[in-house]
Amino acid sequence: MSEAPTLYFVTHADVVIDPSTAITDWPLSGVGRQRMAALAAGPWIWRLEAIYCSSERKARDGAAVLAGLTGLMPIERPDLGENDRTATGYLPPAEFQATADAFFAEPDASVRGWARAVDEQARIVAALEAILVESAGDVAVVSHGAVGALALAHYLGRPISRDLDQPGAAGGNYFALSIASRAILHGWRPVDPA
Repeated sequence: MSEAPTLYFVTHADVVIDPSTAITDWPLSGVGRQRMAALAAGPWIWRLEAIYCSSERKARDGAAVLAGLTGLMPIERPDLGENDRTATGYLPPAEFQATADAFFAEPDASVRGWARAVDEQARIVAALEAILVESAGDVAVVSHGAVGALALAHYLGRPISRDLDQPGAAGGNYFALSIASRAILHGWRPVDPA
C-alpha cells in the first residue's frame, strides 16, 4: 500500500471500431493492448491492491492487460460504463464528435437520445465513491473517456465541459485521485508516455 492511497482512473486505449458490432462489444486493438501494457513502466502499477472495470469489452480487455501485469483479478462493475449512447449507436467520426460536443455543452439535455451528462456524472461519481469507501490502498479503475471527463469535473468542482475530456482520440489516458481527500493529484496523462 502506498503512503497516500490513490485511485487511478484509466481509460481503455485504442479499439477495433466495427460499425456492425455493438459499441459495448468493441475489443482493444493490438496497439491498444500494447499501449495499456506500457503502464508496466510506471511505479504506481505495482502498488495496486485492486482493479475495477466497466463491463464493456474494451474496458475488460484493458483491465485484463493490467491483471496480467499485476496478478490481480479485475472486478467488473456495470456502473463504470460509458455514457449511454445506444439511441444512435455507431456514428461516423465527425458526426460522433459533434454529438459529443453537444453532450458536454448541454449537460441537462438528452442530445439525440443519449443519456444526459448530469445523470451520467451522478452515476459514475456514485460508482467511484462506492469504490473509494471500500479501498484502503491504491486501486485502478479501467473505464471510458466521457465518463472520466464527467468524474474529473466533479472532483475538480468545475462545470461539465468537454475541456476536461482526455486528450487525443484513441483513449489510453489516466488521472489520479486521492482516496482520503478526494483531491485530483494530477490530470490526464498518457498510459504510454514518449
